[in-house]
Amino acid sequence: MSARERMARRGIPLQLVIFDCDGVLVDSEAIADRVVAASLTAQGWPMTPEESSRRFLGMSLADMVPMIEREMGRALPDGWPAEVLRDLMQAQGRECRPIAGALSAIDGVEQLNLAWRVASNSSHMEMAAKFTALGILGRVQGRLHSFEDVPRGKPAPDVFLAAAAAQGVPPAACVVIEDSVLGARAAAAAGMDCLGFAPHGIEEALRAEGATPFASMFELPTLIEAAPRGR
Repeated sequence: MSARERMARRGIPLQLVIFDCDGVLVDSEAIADRVVAASLTAQGWPMTPEESSRRFLGMSLADMVPMIEREMGRALPDGWPAEVLRDLMQAQGRECRPIAGALSAIDGVEQLNLAWRVASNSSHMEMAAKFTALGILGRVQGRLHSFEDVPRGKPAPDVFLAAAAAQGVPPAACVVIEDSVLGARAAAAAGMDCLGFAPHGIEEALRAEGATPFASMFELPTLIEAAPRGR
């Protein structure tokens, strides 16, 4: 089934579009992979940006720490998360750009008179730096939901459920736009449809988590338009 067909066959009218941040709206993941790989290499775990992406895509920094410590067989320095967060924010503030078609996708959702929010495993500080770099911080303020706001980050459903609750709509009235396996798994756990943005060939991995893949953010308004909509 295509993404458009999945939207058209929704049994419950669509009221809210929930965007992931990194890799969906903000082209930041390569920056994060580079920073994390360099930091772990300095800590004695040689790592490339590609391996960082494979291991940590979609994870919060807080959830990465115990995984890293298990792999390394020792504790990271107490200041490591804060140091990496500082380096990430500096790099993201300089280098972040929008994913191609992302801003048009937001415009299209608004033109369809649909509400939208952002739910991320990034911190609020990180999201502020990223959206400031994109020049749309004012546009997203009041719509941002972070793993910091809920008991558990993705792949738990908490951050998506918080976004739905903030909008005052049931989970089944939402569609999530995600690019990671963990995010798609969280959407499924939340009882939400998921469109899996897959420009780099992870369609089958997303499909295995219940997401329906699509290839370009420029497509999104047309896909969303196919869904029955409610007030």
